[in-house]
Amino acid sequence: MAKGVLEGLTKAVRTVAGGAINRTLDRLKGSGIQGDSRLVKTKAKWYSRSANKDWRVRLQIPLGSPLEKFFFDNNDLLQPLSDSRGFFWPLTPTMVLQHSANYNALAQIHNNYPAQAYQNSQVDAINIIGEFPVQNQQDAKYYVAVVNFLRTATKMFFGDDQGIDGLKGSPPPILHLSGYGDHMFNKVPVVLQTFNVELPAGVDYISTKQNDIYNELPHAEEFATTQQDPMESQTWAPTLSNISVGLEPIYSRDAISNFSMSKFVRGELNGKGRNEIGFI
Repeated sequence: MAKGVLEGLTKAVRTVAGGAINRTLDRLKGSGIQGDSRLVKTKAKWYSRSANKDWRVRLQIPLGSPLEKFFFDNNDLLQPLSDSRGFFWPLTPTMVLQHSANYNALAQIHNNYPAQAYQNSQVDAINIIGEFPVQNQQDAKYYVAVVNFLRTATKMFFGDDQGIDGLKGSPPPILHLSGYGDHMFNKVPVVLQTFNVELPAGVDYISTKQNDIYNELPHAEEFATTQQDPMESQTWAPTLSNISVGLEPIYSRDAISNFSMSKFVRGELNGKGRNEIGFI
């Protein structure tokens, strides 16, 4: 009897050990190591980003809008933003957004649970906050241009101005929010409700007109990189600060009339067409 028990235990141990060995071999094979212990050549594969697509989070004037000319034509202050029709956060920002489906609770007599009557759905405000590093004169000019762009985007077309034919009395401009690819944010129409610019005390500040400073130093010619116009304005930008915005998605009645739930669920309303906008 003892012999039979011993044989049974031996068989069980072999079964368990064999199973463990087989699982180990399977894992080794999955890693490219075959039974003959030779390492098979393998390559790590990454889903690469297209060089022709910019995935950074950015706010832009819509392509083809008459506001392109208003913002960027003959405007040295906003010239750093003209190629992209707006600005992007140079570092990955933090984004907070919320979608809501609103219901009205209908109280029922002698019932523990009210009925929920659907009212509407909406996309709430989108909040973005990101760091802006400034390391040189060109970065400083870009930073100053961003601040002025945001200031302008919160103003209506008002006042004594002869250069805004057809725009007088118009509300602040509608911008396009894009970032992170076609099915995250792509030409989402938004209005800028709030923005905050941080000017911290514990960092250095860089001038948009560096050479005037360097001219006072010994061997100034070694530091000078470009010739500056003595009449050019000068502004200082912090080497590191936060810029945050509060955006509200906005869709026209005409755009809403073209909404299709079947297209939306398949991602076909993501704004990929030239004149299309992105629904979120």
